[in-house]
Amino acid sequence: MFQLDFMRNAFLAGLIISILCPIIGLFIVLRRNSMIGDTLSHSSFAGVSLGLVLGINPIITAFLFTSLCAIIIEALRGYFKKYAEMVMSIVLTFSLGIAIVLISTGKASTKVNSYLFGSILTVSKGDIILIAIAGLICLAILLLLYNKLIYVTFDEEGAYTTGINVKLINYLFTLIVGATISLSIRIMGILVISSIIVVPVATAMQLKLNFKNTLIFSVVFGFIDIMVGLITSYYINSAPGGTIALTSVFVLILTLILSKNRR
Repeated sequence: MFQLDFMRNAFLAGLIISILCPIIGLFIVLRRNSMIGDTLSHSSFAGVSLGLVLGINPIITAFLFTSLCAIIIEALRGYFKKYAEMVMSIVLTFSLGIAIVLISTGKASTKVNSYLFGSILTVSKGDIILIAIAGLICLAILLLLYNKLIYVTFDEEGAYTTGINVKLINYLFTLIVGATISLSIRIMGILVISSIIVVPVATAMQLKLNFKNTLIFSVVFGFIDIMVGLITSYYINSAPGGTIALTSVFVLILTLILSKNRR
């Protein structure tokens, strides 16, 4: 299996995603903002469609369009503080509308399935380089903002009073979420990206640990979910996104059972 170039590429991409997605996922879950994953994943669908129609690398167009949508969401959240979910629904609807219109032209319909469901066959070395560079940049930004991001996540008003630029932190974090989703579409597929962002975090939370250890175990579970899912999808010839999503749910159920028995 590892003698095949496309499998090595898929595992390298999966390794980067398994680290990045659960890290941002923990902050998203603690902010009670899980819907942003679904919203931005559908936004990336419009970006992918645009790239396929224009003949540009879909990962690049997905990143640009998703980043734009992330900025719009964060900007509108200030105007609709009590109705944040409504803002995401509006952006999601707008993005899906663009994607459907572009795909209906017939210029992108033949290639769109690999982005919807994920494909280990289509991950190229160029994609690996792009994913690695963007992933390292996102991780570096998260590391720099780590303490401030924790403060903003748990007490946004308190962070304001201490002089932290909360608006800038929120914008940067939302952009990182958009970038992470754009990087994950090759492996996970647009329809189930949010599963690898949220489910490993939910699994780690069953262990009842402190923040730091929950973060570590979120990455561990994300790694297990993606690697087992990729290996399984190779042998049963299934879409990796769906297989990884099912694996993550099975691991969550197993953890729930084991943690309940331990208590």
